[in-house]
Amino acid sequence: MSESLLIIEDEQLLGSELVRHYRRNAWEVVWAKTIAEAERALLVRELQPLVVLSDINLPDGNGLDLLDKVRAQGGCGEWVFLTGYGEVPDSVRAMRLGAFDFLTKPCEQERLDIVVQGAARSARAQRRIREESENRSRRYTPESFVGSSAAAQVVRKMLGKLTEVPFSALVLTGETGTGKGLAARILHHAGPRAEGPLVEINCAALPRELLESELFGHEAGAFTGAKGRRRGLIEQAHGGTVFLDEIGEMPVDLQAKLLKVIDDRSLRRLGGEQELQVDVQVLAASNQDLVEQIRTGGFRADLYHRLNVFHLELPPLRERIDDLRELVPLFVAQYNALAGKKVSEIGPLVWERLHQHRWPGNVRELRNVVERCVLFAGDHRFPLDWLQLVSSAETIDAGDAGVGGDRLCLPLDGSMGLDDMVAQIIETMLARHAHNVAVTSRVLKTTREKVRYRIEKYDIKRSE
Repeated sequence: MSESLLIIEDEQLLGSELVRHYRRNAWEVVWAKTIAEAERALLVRELQPLVVLSDINLPDGNGLDLLDKVRAQGGCGEWVFLTGYGEVPDSVRAMRLGAFDFLTKPCEQERLDIVVQGAARSARAQRRIREESENRSRRYTPESFVGSSAAAQVVRKMLGKLTEVPFSALVLTGETGTGKGLAARILHHAGPRAEGPLVEINCAALPRELLESELFGHEAGAFTGAKGRRRGLIEQAHGGTVFLDEIGEMPVDLQAKLLKVIDDRSLRRLGGEQELQVDVQVLAASNQDLVEQIRTGGFRADLYHRLNVFHLELPPLRERIDDLRELVPLFVAQYNALAGKKVSEIGPLVWERLHQHRWPGNVRELRNVVERCVLFAGDHRFPLDWLQLVSSAETIDAGDAGVGGDRLCLPLDGSMGLDDMVAQIIETMLARHAHNVAVTSRVLKTTREKVRYRIEKYDIKRSE
């Protein structure tokens, strides 16, 4: 796609001078002397100039009408109007149609050059954004969820159906590392809202006070340290999709505010008085059992039912183990390209070890294993010694979880959920330190508030 300049000008002397000047400045110049000629170039020959420098009043039509027609058919590039009749209504209409600038003749060449250069920079930025969006749309399709197993095919079929409908909300569930983030990006970039923004928020990564400000934004002076206005992430996702990862970690009072935003399609910044309209598609993900959290009071039932318009559960890797034959070569190719390696041979013993492993970290764990092996490969062979996998025979059963000396043993075969693991850790550390919350929080390198919160959340009782 060349960086060309289209000049639409019926004055012979001015047109030839502009063509000569910009060709000397390394532009590929196309000169149209009429609206009909410019229309053929833009809509029939599909010329995509970086900048269009156009008169308004030509013998056979109006340049503003042409801009309107080109924009309606998806034409891009920046338009600069140069006219001898600088009337206010024309300039207003030009700006409304998205023109970069509106200049009156005579215009000094130096000033015109500055405007054209600015228009070119703007057009390049728009082109880059558009190409990145198109690349993401090609990268994130339902086919991006790789695998020929029955479980993978079910997920892929569901993703394909969901990308065809303008749904308002969806819940993604599955163990950690199963690809919930990938599924969310597929649903956005391959769906009806692909042109809008995708804003991703990890609800477990931020403390409660900061999470509220990040989600809903704040006005200056809303709290100590709020020196200026800040648009929240939900507001920034207007017209697109907001992905709430680990939503089960969101405090219950913030869940109520989120429900109101989804229901009313409006929000109010912290410290603000004005209701702001927002149009967002909400994707919520959790590796916890939200229904169980509802039963224990950790999650609002009304929010769950509002989000659960559709429910997509992603299977663990151990239930689609045959997909290793497709996933491993894919990851090998990716890390070959990144690291400049040429790993191409995966031996039978490597495949045997990969198939025997339980993959508690799922696809994320597999990706990490492949990355390590490719980076440390000495030649074209996939190195067996860098797999560093615990065989299934060595995997700890759920009944073996417990304390041994200075170690706490937890099963990694998926038989014990994240909440149970966290509860086991907190309960064990409290028992070891005489239920002293301050000492326990210091040893765990966290705050007393977080430890107390989890004591209440998991209903941990003091052992005798």
